[in-house]
Amino acid sequence: MIAKLTGILDSVGEDWAIIDVNGVGYIIHSSSRSLSSLPGQGEAARMHIETVVREDAITLFGFVDVMERDMFRLLTSVQGVGAKVGLAILSALSPTELQNAIAAQDKTAVSRAKGVGPKVATRIVNELKDKVTGLVFQPKGAQMGTMGSAQSAQTDGSAPSAHDGSGQQAALEDAVSALTNLGYKRVEAHGAVAKVLSDMGEDVTVAKLVPAALKELSSL
Repeated sequence: MIAKLTGILDSVGEDWAIIDVNGVGYIIHSSSRSLSSLPGQGEAARMHIETVVREDAITLFGFVDVMERDMFRLLTSVQGVGAKVGLAILSALSPTELQNAIAAQDKTAVSRAKGVGPKVATRIVNELKDKVTGLVFQPKGAQMGTMGSAQSAQTDGSAPSAHDGSGQQAALEDAVSALTNLGYKRVEAHGAVAKVLSDMGEDVTVAKLVPAALKELSSL
């Protein structure tokens, strides 16, 4: 399987690029976001590749960064979401914007992508919420602590403590609610809270989150 290609950018189309690797031209399908990030024609280019093998074809999908490739993999794991729809979504939303939209259950943001209707958008946010929530909301170093606490609770039968992630999640939801009550869109509120939460420790509170998130929103 091809995982990465490095060569000379030969040409670029609406949803594809050709990279010349030692005289062999590889056609790579990609999002408009990745295509716009490529260098000029004739210059050195590199793309992370997702290889899809079917009975009648081997198709290469390319991305300028690993995060976008990983979000493409998640999207295409959802029933009814093919490669074309996945690229359309990543053309409309950056990986971070998509993560925040899914975590916020904002199907309207996802349905902004060409060819994505309400039913598909709803399926995406429902099926991927648990897969992206940890990526968006876990503070630095918190995942290991959360896993350890959960395992302890399972072995000794005790209830989850405020330090096992449940307290953080409650504070997060309350902070997002407070920001939406102030007129901010839910996806914007989630994004701001997620950003400031990554820099905070375990003892996070709504009183700390809301002012920090408001500062973050004001700087946008």
